[in-house]
Amino acid sequence: MDNKRLVIFLDSGDTIIDESTEVRNDEGIVVSADVIPGADTMVKTLYERGYTLVLVADGDTQSFYNVMKQNGLFDYFTALIISDSIKATKPSPRMFKAAAGAVELTEQDYGRVIMVGNNLSRDVKGANALGITSVFQSWTPRYPHEPADETERPDFIILEPLELLELADRLNEQLEAELQIRG
Repeated sequence: MDNKRLVIFLDSGDTIIDESTEVRNDEGIVVSADVIPGADTMVKTLYERGYTLVLVADGDTQSFYNVMKQNGLFDYFTALIISDSIKATKPSPRMFKAAAGAVELTEQDYGRVIMVGNNLSRDVKGANALGITSVFQSWTPRYPHEPADETERPDFIILEPLELLELADRLNEQLEAELQIRG
């Protein structure tokens, strides 16, 4: 498996995990939840194709360990960057910088990173501010679909998880071509 140039940051809630299926304990920790249809296949396929995957999510660390392990997705991520551990939430640059650092990327590498999420004001706005390519997954009706302003305008929109497979391959091919031209 050859590692792809494109690095993929993924949100969890309503991007991989269906928030409407979350079951929480008395402390508010998510103990179980279902994946969005196709999301588990998306994660596994991207990993098998050689993409580096980093979970970049707001919430309690234990919640994400629980649902990723329950759904068999934990091991596909090179790193998990959770707001509870970073002490910041998206769109804070700290979340994205921590994710980049976890896979040994520098600010010069942001042009080969995409952030995929369901929240324009967190995932898209935070990625856009750092020059990371933003991908809005508009699967859920629970969050706004229209940008509040230009800072929330996504570079790409996908309707459901499996659409990311083709988009990732296309963006990776562009990165490889640019590398060959510069090479």
